[in-house]
Amino acid sequence: MDPFNKAAGTSRDTGAARGPDTSATADVFANDPLWAARPRHVKVRAPGKINAFFQVGPLRPDGYHSVASTYLAVSRYEEVLVMVKPGTDATDITVSIGAGSTLDPVDLANIPLDKGNLAVQAALLVADISANPSGIHIEITKHVPIAGGMGGGSADAAATLVACDALWHTGLSREELSQLGSELGADVPFALLGGAAVGLGIGDKLTAALAPTPLHWVLVPAGFGLSTPVVYGTLDALREASGREVREPEQVEAGVLAALRAGDPHALAPFLRNDLGAAAESLAPALSEVLALGDELGALASLVSGSGPTLAFLASDADDASDLAAALAEHGHQAWAVEGPVHGAAIIP
Repeated sequence: MDPFNKAAGTSRDTGAARGPDTSATADVFANDPLWAARPRHVKVRAPGKINAFFQVGPLRPDGYHSVASTYLAVSRYEEVLVMVKPGTDATDITVSIGAGSTLDPVDLANIPLDKGNLAVQAALLVADISANPSGIHIEITKHVPIAGGMGGGSADAAATLVACDALWHTGLSREELSQLGSELGADVPFALLGGAAVGLGIGDKLTAALAPTPLHWVLVPAGFGLSTPVVYGTLDALREASGREVREPEQVEAGVLAALRAGDPHALAPFLRNDLGAAAESLAPALSEVLALGDELGALASLVSGSGPTLAFLASDADDASDLAAALAEHGHQAWAVEGPVHGAAIIP
C-alpha cells in the first residue's frame, strides 16, 4: 500500500465513542480463568515523525511515486489505551478520543471511530493471527496534528499493534509487528521502529540510520489539514507546467546521513529538503510566510514536514529551540520544541 497517496477516512460511527462497561469487565476477569492472569489493559506511546529529507520521483504508470526519505521520530507522542472486553467477539472494537487530547475539538470530531481508523485496522490484523482474541475498546489521546504530515494515525496504529500483542499474548516480535503494520502503510512500521530511518521505494523499504544524538526542532502546526493525494497531485501539476525532467530517486543525500551520525545540526541544515513543500505552499500560501518568519527568528533551516501543513524548524540546541518556540508564539503561532530521533512505540505505565 502506498502510504503517501492514501486519503484519510472521514466516516464516523458515533456510537463507537462510548467506552466499555469497566465494572462488568472486572467481574468477568475475576471469574474467567482464561483472562485471570492476563493484563486487562495496556497503554502504549508512539511518536510522530518528520522528514528531514524527502525526494519524490515522477508519477509512475501505477499511479505511485518513488521516494527517498529520511524519517525522524520526534518527541510529540500519541497515547493509546487498549482495554479488553472478555467474552466478546474480536470484531467488537469500539473507539473513543481521550479527554487529554490537546488538538482542536473540531479536528478531533472528524476522526473516524470505525474501520476507517487505522488503529481499528491494526487491531483486526493482530486478531486474525491470535489464538484467543477478544473485543477491545481503544482510547486514543491525540497530540500529533491530524492530516499534518507527521504520521499521527500511523502512530496510533503502531501503538495498537503493540497493545493488542501484549493483551492477547500473541508473542510477535517487533519485526513481525512491522510486517503487519506495513499492510497499513510505511509510516506504521516506522512508528514501531522509531529513531531515524531511510525510506526507499514508495517509502516501504525502511533501513535504520545511525543517529545517536537527538537534534532539536520546533514544530508549528496549522489550523487546517492537507490531503496527501491532493498535495502529490499538485506537485505533478507544477512539474508538468514547468517542463522540468525529474529523475527517480535512488538514495538520500550522503550529507544527511553524515550529519545525523555526527549529531550536527549545522551540518544537516544545508541538506534539508522536501519536494512536496512547493506543492503544500501552493495550496496554502500562508505556510511560506511562517517559514520565512522562522528563518528570520533564528532557525538554522526550515521545511514543510511530509505532505504538510506542519512546519519543522531546525535549531542549534535545546535552548535555541525553546527560544524560537517562544518567539513564534509571540507572533501568534502555536509552536512546540521537540527533539528527535526518539524511540518508537513502547508500553508505558
